[in-house]
Amino acid sequence: MHRPFAAATAGLMLVAGAGAAACSSSSSPHSSGTPAPSSSAPAPAESNPPGDIPDTQMFVPWSPPGGGFTVKVPEGWARTAQGAVTVFTDKFDSVRIERVPATAAPTVNSVHTKDLPGIRAASNHFSLVKVTDVRRSGGKAVLAEYRADSPPDQVTGKRVALDVQRYVFYKPDKGEAVVTLSGAVGADNVDPWRTVTDSFRWS
Repeated sequence: MHRPFAAATAGLMLVAGAGAAACSSSSSPHSSGTPAPSSSAPAPAESNPPGDIPDTQMFVPWSPPGGGFTVKVPEGWARTAQGAVTVFTDKFDSVRIERVPATAAPTVNSVHTKDLPGIRAASNHFSLVKVTDVRRSGGKAVLAEYRADSPPDQVTGKRVALDVQRYVFYKPDKGEAVVTLSGAVGADNVDPWRTVTDSFRWS
């Protein structure tokens, strides 16, 4: 995660030269002027780039209606649900979880040929990075990584370029569970996203 940089302290010292070549041992030194105040730059408050999930973010277990699996999601994020899809959002970040009926395990090829065409058609400025087999603590998954624009902001209409990771987990008697994580391009969300995907468990 990004962390604040400590500002260096700038010290300012005023050096005064003595006018006399010798001084009397019986006289006590006195300052005829006011010392210059030291100037130090304050350390900046912690500032995370847009889309950066803070280190203090907590995660809580969540299961869809009817159960089937459990996955940790960020605590306090806004939740919306529509049918088999539940989305947790905060600013530029989102965790989208979906149940998909399936009778065969996903493969790199099936994600390329069956899943990505629809995602590409529904996305703005879609750019595929790669599709790979991965292993998480809860089992194997097929991971598709790509970039696309966010939906327009409801107030400003502005879109933000997103990095997206889409994990497809599968169990023969339960079908697919698709966990899609997205955040602004350049945000460092490696650890939080790993927390979410490593927490996935079939039940």
